[in-house]
Amino acid sequence: MSIAVEARNVTKRFGPTVALDGVGISIAEGETHALVGRNGAGKSTLVSILTGLQRPDEGEVRFGGEPAPPIADRDAWRRRVACVYQKSTIIPTLTVAENLFLNRQSGRGPIRWKNLRDRANELLAQYGLDVDARLVAGELSVEQRQLVEIARALSFGARFIILDEPTAQLDGPAIKRLFERMRALREQGVTMLFISHHLDEVYEICQTVTVYRDARHVLSAPVADLPHDELVAAMTGEAAASYRSRDRTPDPAAPVVLQATGLGLQGRYREVNLSVRAGEIVGLAGSGGSGKVSLAETLVGLRKADTGTVTVNGSVPRPGDVTAALRAGLGFVPRDRHHEGFVPLLSIAENATFPIAHKLGRFGVVSPAKRRAKAKRLIEDLAIKASGPEQAVGELSGGNAQKAVMARALADDPKALVVINPTVGVDVKSKQVLLTAVEDAVDRGAGAVLVSDELEDLRICDRVLVMFHGRVVKELPRGWAEAELVAVMEGVGN
Repeated sequence: MSIAVEARNVTKRFGPTVALDGVGISIAEGETHALVGRNGAGKSTLVSILTGLQRPDEGEVRFGGEPAPPIADRDAWRRRVACVYQKSTIIPTLTVAENLFLNRQSGRGPIRWKNLRDRANELLAQYGLDVDARLVAGELSVEQRQLVEIARALSFGARFIILDEPTAQLDGPAIKRLFERMRALREQGVTMLFISHHLDEVYEICQTVTVYRDARHVLSAPVADLPHDELVAAMTGEAAASYRSRDRTPDPAAPVVLQATGLGLQGRYREVNLSVRAGEIVGLAGSGGSGKVSLAETLVGLRKADTGTVTVNGSVPRPGDVTAALRAGLGFVPRDRHHEGFVPLLSIAENATFPIAHKLGRFGVVSPAKRRAKAKRLIEDLAIKASGPEQAVGELSGGNAQKAVMARALADDPKALVVINPTVGVDVKSKQVLLTAVEDAVDRGAGAVLVSDELEDLRICDRVLVMFHGRVVKELPRGWAEAELVAVMEGVGN
C-alpha cells in the first residue's frame, strides 16, 4: 500500500522547549490513522507542521512521496491537506454556501448567488452530507457544522484530512453518524488522521495508531494488534489504571448547599427539582437534547429560568446573574473552556484568581505577590504543567488549560460546585487530576453537580439524575450498571 503522508525525523523547538523530538508518522493511502498521546505530547505541533502552519527545525514532510510545498504556497498546501479543528472555523453569520466557498465565490465579476448555492449543493451531495446550503451557519447544530467543515476541506481537492477531536462536542448518536460518514469517505479513497483522547473511538474507527509521549514517537501499530492496556501504557509510560472513586456516604442531615425548585425554561427543560447536600456529588446524565447542560447553566446564572428558583448556600442569587451566584458561594467549570473558561492572553494567575481578586489587596488594588502565591498553590494542587503563574493560559495544552479553569472554580473554596464536561479533550492523567479535584472539594464540605457525556466520569457521583426530553426521569444510586443508564438516557424503560 502506498504512503499518502509521511513525516520523517521532525524536530520543533520553541525557545528552550522541545515540542517535537525527532518524531515520525507514516499514513497509508485510504486509511484512518489515529494519533494519540497525553496533552503536551506534541500532537498539535505535528498538526501545525503537517498543515504548513509551522516549519520544522529538522526533518521533512512528504505527500505521496513528494516533498511538501513551500510554507508560503497556501494554495498548494490546501490541495494536499485539510484540517477540521475542535474549535469550529465556520462563520455563523454567513450561509452554508458562503462558508463552503469563502473567498472563492466567483472567478471574476459579481457573485452569482444561485450558481454559488448550486455548487454548494453539488459538493454536499457528492459526499452525502445532508445540509441545506441556504441555511445561515449559526442555525446549524455542532454536528452539521462539522459536516460543512469536512465538505469545505475536501472542496480544495485535498484527499487527506486531519480530524482534531471531532467528537468532543457530540453526543452518542451524532458520533455514530460521524463515524458512518468517515467510513463512507474512506471508501471514496480519503485518507484521515484522527486525533482523540477517547481510545474506544480509536478501536472503532481506525486501522493504525501512532503514540507520542513527551514530544517523542513511542510506537505505531495496527489497532487490531494492540491491546487496550498496552496502548494506555504507551501513552502514559505506566500500566493502565482507571479512575477509582472514593468510598463516600453522604450525610442525609447535611445542609443543602444547592437547590433548584420548580425550574423551567421553555424549549430546554421543565419542572425540575434538585437538592445537593454538602459532601455529595450529584450527576446529571442525558443525551445532547436532554436539557442537562441548560439546567446546569441555569444553576450558575448563565441562563435565566422562566419559572422556579435557584438557592445557593442558603441565599437566592438574582436569576441569570453569574456574578451573584459566585458571590453566594458557587464555583463553576463551563462546558467550553475556549469560549467561556479563560482569557487566553492573560496569565494563569490572573485567570485563576478572577473570582477572588477583591480579596487579594486593599482599596481595589490587587497585590501581585498575593495573586502569585495563590496561583502557585493552585498550580501545585492541580499539577498544572507550566513555566510559572505568569504563563499565558492560551499557551498551555488542553489538559493544563482545563486545570486552570478548574483552579478558578476552586479558588474561593466554594460551598457548591457545578462542573460541565470537565474531562472533554484531556488525557488520562489530566482526567484523574480533575476528578480528584472535584472529590477533594466535596471532602472539604462542598456539594457538587457533575454534568458529563463521559459515563466513567459519573462513577464518582453518589447518585445520577437522568434527563430525557427536558425532564428528570430517573435517579440511579452509586454502582449503576452502564446498560441501565444508557437505556434510560435513550428513553427506554422510562
